[in-house]
Amino acid sequence: MPAAPPAPVQPPQTSLKRPPAAERVYTHIKEAVLGRRYEGGTLLTEGDLAEAVGVSRTPVREALLRLEVEGLIKLYPKKGALVLAVSAQEIADVVETRLLVEEFAVRKAVPASAQFIARLEQLLDEQRQLAEDGDLAAVSVKDRCFHAEIVRNAGNEILSRLYDQLRDRQLRMGVAVMEAHPGRIAANITEHGELLDAIRAGDAEGAAQVVRRHVSRVKVLVRGEDR
Repeated sequence: MPAAPPAPVQPPQTSLKRPPAAERVYTHIKEAVLGRRYEGGTLLTEGDLAEAVGVSRTPVREALLRLEVEGLIKLYPKKGALVLAVSAQEIADVVETRLLVEEFAVRKAVPASAQFIARLEQLLDEQRQLAEDGDLAAVSVKDRCFHAEIVRNAGNEILSRLYDQLRDRQLRMGVAVMEAHPGRIAANITEHGELLDAIRAGDAEGAAQVVRRHVSRVKVLVRGEDR
């Protein structure tokens, strides 16, 4: 009896499934808004967005509705979507919330574990490298990660979730500050170093003072009040 022929070999599944069209549009717009490639006051049209991402207009509408709910754009029927500028009230609200959360968290960070300090040192080194590369958006993301690590270390899940809700606004403001005040990049890194030194030394009040000065400066710079 002849042997049965070998079963055909199935090719390996190497292709990755692409995200849905609406998700791709959403990511494209959101990254551009947070990175300030789409500035506040920019009017986006469905046609231009569909062409930029390579999709039909239907997923564009879906993505725009989602972004309007998040407060990044305002939809105008038959005209398009207006990228909303950061308001003075939003700046004040974000800074006030950050101060409440971060001063509490940094006090709880003392005394700090060796693992926590090592993580902050790593984030600070990465921020320095990104600053040397001139990638403002990435520097802003890493800046936010440094502060978020301190908040997470406090061990309060409710506060961590509250802080995470500020993420998009923090990133957008961070890029705006760095574009308008290039010297602030080095100052931010220096202040992060001072904060890390205070935590390492077990100086809870000194760390809180650095946070207060560091975060309060954002409001002054974003509103163009720096002298």
